[in-house]
Amino acid sequence: MRNAPDRPFFADRLQIVELARRRYFEDGVSPAGVVSEAVFQSWARCQRLHDGPHRAVEFQPVTESRTRLALQRNRHLHDAWQAELPQLQRLLGTTSCAAMLTDGSGVMIGATCAGRPHEHLIPVAARLGVDLSEEAVGTTAPGVVVRTGAPVSVIGAEHFFDGVRQMHCAAVPIRDTQGRLAGVLDISSEAIAFGFDAATVVGHLAGAIENRLLLAQAGEHLVLRLQVALPLLESSAAGLLGIDSQGRVAWLNGQAARLLGQPERAPQSEPLQAESVLGQTLDALTALPSHVASPLPLPSGLVLWARSEGRGETRPRGWVNLAWSAPPAEQTPAPAEAAAPAEAQAPTATARATVRDAQGELLQRTLQACGGNLSEAARVLGVSRGWVYRRLPSGGDLTSH
Repeated sequence: MRNAPDRPFFADRLQIVELARRRYFEDGVSPAGVVSEAVFQSWARCQRLHDGPHRAVEFQPVTESRTRLALQRNRHLHDAWQAELPQLQRLLGTTSCAAMLTDGSGVMIGATCAGRPHEHLIPVAARLGVDLSEEAVGTTAPGVVVRTGAPVSVIGAEHFFDGVRQMHCAAVPIRDTQGRLAGVLDISSEAIAFGFDAATVVGHLAGAIENRLLLAQAGEHLVLRLQVALPLLESSAAGLLGIDSQGRVAWLNGQAARLLGQPERAPQSEPLQAESVLGQTLDALTALPSHVASPLPLPSGLVLWARSEGRGETRPRGWVNLAWSAPPAEQTPAPAEAAAPAEAQAPTATARATVRDAQGELLQRTLQACGGNLSEAARVLGVSRGWVYRRLPSGGDLTSH
């Protein structure tokens, strides 16, 4: 295959892509350097699958039974989509975009479509059960992600079929606790180019849906949230990981993997030990507060903010949540906890010491950030002023306002 000659001058990238497309399909000139490798490889696959780019493409739903099965099998994913739908609609409602959610095979299980006057393809494509795989509709962002498992943007003439060249789409994979491709989130605009970085936006939205899916599938795993900045801890940018009752990392999302310097999916034969990557025992991690974040020093030297979201039996029997809003003496155990053996009424001494140190460090950092204002620090931490006073170092010279 010949390589493309030097590009003629075009002010519009869409025109450059259009020329590369024509040279590739008509003259066999490689589009390398103009379209991404993912799009180029998709074109090659679609040439083997379809008669050519000029035939009419139809966005057809799969059978009704397969659609029902897709919804049943992906109930947690669909629930996560529904939970994020209000935020998604607020974000995209005044743009030219529609959002589409498919399962791992490319079958549509959720979509938003505003029915704008200029839209002709989106109302047809954004229907429950429509198959967006490469086998069905050629090169599209959702179809490429289903095939490769990697984020991709496909604009204008990068679509395989001529009849889809007016579309612009960006899609991101959504993975489950097994690391498998659970679904794909796509945002598409018809005839109007994106006026923003669509890859960043869809990545944010997909992250929020994926995190909800992971939490729904966590079962009895101890779930930790991790981030370098406190405000990000409750956002879609939060790192999430699940720890089983043996202290092994059962799963982690991409953000957590990057923060911990680990592959996103640890090999099944070599499960990660939470203590080796987090620098804390299972007891200490289990005893982390769930109402507020604590600093978590890692073996790498990095200090992250961490918050626990315990699940089921991962927490020892008689587990006591060390809430920031009340000291242990003010806590009232539930009846089941009151009946537990005495040695199971609280975390181990090592765990208590670790959490106490983390609380003290967090308090000091918060006081410094608040200029020594005890009332403001208490408000930020969501605790009483009395709680702050009780944990001040003796002889502290901080000013209260």
